[in-house]
Amino acid sequence: MRLLIVGTLEGHLTTAGRIAHARGAKVSHVPDGTAALVALRAGQGADLVMVDVKQDVAALVVSLKQERFHVPVIACGIGTDAQAAVRAIKAGAKEYLPLPPDAELIAAVLEAVVEEANAVIAADAAMQRVLKLADQIAPSEASVMITGESGTGKEVLARYIHRKSKRAANKMIAVNCAAIPENLLESELFGHEKGAFTGAVARRIGKFEEASGGTLLLDEISEMDLRLQAKLLRAVQEREIDRVGGSAPVKIDIRVLATSNRDLQAEVRAGRFREDLYFRLNVVNLALPPLRQRPSDIERLAEFFARKYADTNGIEPRPLSRAALDKLKRYEWPGNVRELENTLHRAVLIATGDDIGAEAILLTSSMVAAPVPPAATGAVAAPSAIGDEGGRGVRTGSMTGMVGRTVEDVERDLIIDTLSHCLGNRTHAANILGISIRTLRNKLKLYQEAGIAVPPPGDSDRAIA
Repeated sequence: MRLLIVGTLEGHLTTAGRIAHARGAKVSHVPDGTAALVALRAGQGADLVMVDVKQDVAALVVSLKQERFHVPVIACGIGTDAQAAVRAIKAGAKEYLPLPPDAELIAAVLEAVVEEANAVIAADAAMQRVLKLADQIAPSEASVMITGESGTGKEVLARYIHRKSKRAANKMIAVNCAAIPENLLESELFGHEKGAFTGAVARRIGKFEEASGGTLLLDEISEMDLRLQAKLLRAVQEREIDRVGGSAPVKIDIRVLATSNRDLQAEVRAGRFREDLYFRLNVVNLALPPLRQRPSDIERLAEFFARKYADTNGIEPRPLSRAALDKLKRYEWPGNVRELENTLHRAVLIATGDDIGAEAILLTSSMVAAPVPPAATGAVAAPSAIGDEGGRGVRTGSMTGMVGRTVEDVERDLIIDTLSHCLGNRTHAANILGISIRTLRNKLKLYQEAGIAVPPPGDSDRAIA
């Protein structure tokens, strides 16, 4: 939590800053709104701005909006001046906080801001059950395995657990085990000493040490090499690590959370994941339901993403039309919440008119559920031959176009189409396809060598494409 204080208020804001710091916030101070903008432009960052009501609150709020700094503003004033509070709220401040500061009130404001910024949308009963269990186990020190299909929000849930834990005031460090090459992952996790290998020009602290005192998230842990799993087991079990090239173990104090989009019990049976590590990490299992099994959340998530990306792109927020919502609800969402987020980001950018219409919702047509026939006919739609039995829904795409083609050709088209749908993002595409990022990279390399056009990498994964 980063708090930026603007103004002085005869020292009362300094006191408020000390209280916020004691509650785990990282506090910085500037004298006025101009300096606040300079700090934000320089990359200082803030999750909350607390401003003296004597400053030009309206000008600051307008400038933040114009420069797309999406940060809530809390106005502060001495005493309980009702008129000052009204002026501040009308100027765009989110709240008015009377000073001298009350420790519990400041704590409540900070907590409310953090909760809003990291909201977990869970209106559906299936998701509420998961959150109830997460709330129950969050204060413990138990390791947690979060499982679910790609895009269901496993990392979001991990951050939710960290915020509810006793370690919330300390760091949470996340490592994507699927995105880091095998030969670099060991150093990334455990660090290395100077001269440990070619290119190790100085000691580097690994993620285990960096997270000490807080929480370490091992994202997509099923992609980790078996040899490294053995070293990980010792770190989790003994709470100590060995840097690459190190001569003595290093004690660590962490809580470990892990995620996987694979069936880890099947991975254990296949010899691809260590059984002892599985049991060590799977003290508590939280299984996230796919989006198609939490239909009550689709509308709320869509509206949340529509507002988020309107703000991000400086576009006036627009509501989703009923036709657009109906189209979203009929879709099967193979990419789950991540795919819904990408779809709404695209819709916000291409929509015209006063609302976001159905024409702005661009979906993969083969995954749109078939319309239900009228009840009066008594007919029941037969499932498609390529629908699965796991509740994924009926796919209306025909297999006719595949007859006479090789499996290799069909696989290639599926990979490239999925990559295009993910706007070139290799990590998202690999997760949707159910293959490792390494396998996807190798296949794309073969396609390129054969002269086949491949979508360029998305911005978020250019380093690993």
